[in-house]
Amino acid sequence: MKNPDVIIIGGGLAGLTLTALMAEKNVNVLCIDREKPQETLLDDFDGRTTAISYGSQKVLQEAGIWSSLEKDCCPIESIRILDGGSPVLLEFESREVGGKTFGWIAENRLIRNALYKKITSQRQAGLIAPAVVSGFSVDEKNAHVFLDDGTTYNAPLVIGADGRFSFTREWMKIGTRQWSYKQRAVICTVIHENAHNNIAVEHFRPEGPFAILPMCDDKEGKHRSSVVWTEHGTKRHSALHYTQDVFDAALEARFPSCYGAVHQIEKRFSYPLSLVHAHQYIAPRMALVAEAAHGIHPIAGQGLNMGFRDLATITELISAACKNGQDPGSEEVLKQYQQHRRFDNMAMAGATDSLNKLFSNDLMPVKLARKAGLRIVSRLPFAKKLFMNQAMGAAGLLPSMIKDRDAA
Repeated sequence: MKNPDVIIIGGGLAGLTLTALMAEKNVNVLCIDREKPQETLLDDFDGRTTAISYGSQKVLQEAGIWSSLEKDCCPIESIRILDGGSPVLLEFESREVGGKTFGWIAENRLIRNALYKKITSQRQAGLIAPAVVSGFSVDEKNAHVFLDDGTTYNAPLVIGADGRFSFTREWMKIGTRQWSYKQRAVICTVIHENAHNNIAVEHFRPEGPFAILPMCDDKEGKHRSSVVWTEHGTKRHSALHYTQDVFDAALEARFPSCYGAVHQIEKRFSYPLSLVHAHQYIAPRMALVAEAAHGIHPIAGQGLNMGFRDLATITELISAACKNGQDPGSEEVLKQYQQHRRFDNMAMAGATDSLNKLFSNDLMPVKLARKAGLRIVSRLPFAKKLFMNQAMGAAGLLPSMIKDRDAA
């Protein structure tokens, strides 16, 4: 593509979504990624699923892929919160928010596939992959992207969407506040005897949360769920390495009995858990979005929501600038983006950090206090609505493409 308005570094879910979204808003955009697209669609490339909130679904809709993706997404109609061996302490039902779905669970590779198909059909979008970025330079009017094969691309703005270990952020010399939770998430897909009835379960345990996320049935009609099993990072014998029989037995011990027999299928994956937050999101002619700017604990399933708010906000600002003949990489535009997003992301990072510390604490006074707190929330409609709006991605500082639909 010649003369893009924006170059995006990184072709993960955030980078691809931002590419499709900007192209839909008549912004000329080029995405550069180091991975081969066909390899990212394989089952063993990324075993994760993504919780698409009610608000994030709007972003995918605006990007033009929701209609093709929806059939592969399992709606969440109920959320149940458990603490230790206690029965359900808190339950959110979609009927309490007018029948709105809380969100959907989709496999990452299927979201990528829908995004690749969309981008290849968009006149104003381009994708270069695989390609390795070796560096950048910035002058008064443009940012320049250098690839390791000697090719150079130029645009008024470069956006880093290249994840927690962002090369773009490193080159911008932007520091981060970060720490390890000394936990890791073991992730897998399971089949179970009985239907999940579109219920998501968050089971708080001393070593960390154990989440059961409903997935669409497979082609044979078998009931599936995605498991996010948090364990101590220092644990000598990780669940990642359990034998199949031991792992299945451990799953059944953690699953509510209503699921029946549980069996892990496909591959297990493991990821270390940490918090990362950039001191700044912007530099001259450059910006950071999603996990390149902030990465949080998955305890509340809000990581994607935060990232998609970044994408919606920066797209609205840049598309307005391009439409009005203004510079999309101007200091004014970038400062507006940072002002809109950084405080909101800091607040969510702090909230999820506190939740993890609260619910990973097995001290009896803390356990009693949090159980009492959850019971109080369950009895207060306004408090429940606040939590439900947060789960739906419909609370906080919302960009207009989300706010128009989700304001409550």
